[in-house]
Amino acid sequence: MSESNDSRGSGPRSRRGVLKAAAVVGAGVAAGVGGAGGARAEERRCMAPVFVLVHGAGSNSYGWAPVLAELGLRGHKAVAVDLPGHGRGAYYPASYQTPQNLEGLRTEPSPLGKVTLDDFAEHVVGVVRRASRLGAVVLVGQSMGGVTLNAVANRVPELVSHLVYASAFCPTGHASAAQLMAAPEASTSALLRLERVATPPGLGVDRVNWRSGDPAFFATAKDALAADWPDDAVRALIATLEPDESAAIGKADARGLPEKWGRVPRTFLRFTRDHSIPLALQDLMIREADAATPRNRFRVRSLAAPHAGPRDAAVWADELELAAGACR
Repeated sequence: MSESNDSRGSGPRSRRGVLKAAAVVGAGVAAGVGGAGGARAEERRCMAPVFVLVHGAGSNSYGWAPVLAELGLRGHKAVAVDLPGHGRGAYYPASYQTPQNLEGLRTEPSPLGKVTLDDFAEHVVGVVRRASRLGAVVLVGQSMGGVTLNAVANRVPELVSHLVYASAFCPTGHASAAQLMAAPEASTSALLRLERVATPPGLGVDRVNWRSGDPAFFATAKDALAADWPDDAVRALIATLEPDESAAIGKADARGLPEKWGRVPRTFLRFTRDHSIPLALQDLMIREADAATPRNRFRVRSLAAPHAGPRDAAVWADELELAAGACR
């Protein structure tokens, strides 16, 4: 399941121990939360977990479907969020359809050009508020979903019992995902080689033609997403992706605030075969976050997985159960 035990915090536990511990989440790290509000937060962390799953750029809640099913079969409450402009609210340019109009794809406007990180955070905060009435919220983000986790935890740290970054962006020392991607630790990222549609800056979107028939594009996309998966599995994954993402998300200041975000216990799922967010960049984010809140350091788990994560939903569920049961 894992390449190594936790490098910080507790070690591996039995399944029975995990399920028993899942009712006690992060009891000791709400330092600075006092009075009735702090008591309510601690009481909430002792409830059974509710998993709220946040997707990355160009993705949607469908990507979490196998994990949702596995968590449900284990008796957990879980919900996957469609961020604004994604899922049922996604925009597919007419020029993206078949036959494609490649010239039109460069210039066709998109409503995602007006979507901001505040929009993402407001939407997820609403989900977290409802979920927190049912149990202890374990907020999980993958890839670019990590910046939304930071923004949500900055707003409502008392409603989040644990944060899980699944090889996800967690800006603290660097202000944004874009700044992190400009760091030397990101220099080997396959995302830097992935061809984008050359849209005008005023369009406000990052656009990828996932329907490209160019073999070179597919090879780079496979390297970025899941280099060790079979080609047919990568094609199935690509078929679920959406062409447009708001360019504002990666550029937004998404630093976790020590006095807000920094109060919430957190886990980093370190994907050792990730070619999009290289291991060096993951480790940089962990170091910077730990430096920002030395009394509340990341609990780190290393998994032999690419950027898309483990193919086996049971591995995902095992790790999320461990995070839900982590007492800090």
